[in-house]
Amino acid sequence: MVEQLTQRQCTACTGDSSPVSEEDIKQLKPQIPDWKIEDENGQLRLVRTYEFSNFKKALAFTQKIGDKAEEEGHHPSLLTEWGKVTVIWWTHAINGLHENDFIMAAKTDQIAGD
Repeated sequence: MVEQLTQRQCTACTGDSSPVSEEDIKQLKPQIPDWKIEDENGQLRLVRTYEFSNFKKALAFTQKIGDKAEEEGHHPSLLTEWGKVTVIWWTHAINGLHENDFIMAAKTDQIAGD
């Protein structure tokens, strides 16, 4: 897990896949410092809201995230509003966090920086 998250690819995940451990989180979270880990009904999720100057820019960002999600085969929950987009990553198959979620959070930050 030493390799930068943005350089990694998502791997196929099934209901038998293991969620990240607390130790994994300690290693991965520093690479995505602006993301919050939230517990929703017992499921850990990575959450971040990005701000934009208007709806058009927020919508364009949403599309870029959607394109990357399709490319990687891992999809977030996206809430697009005027001037902001909230992105939530978690792995539905395991009802929690997988390494893929950290990879995609890092790639989301990378897209936001472009």
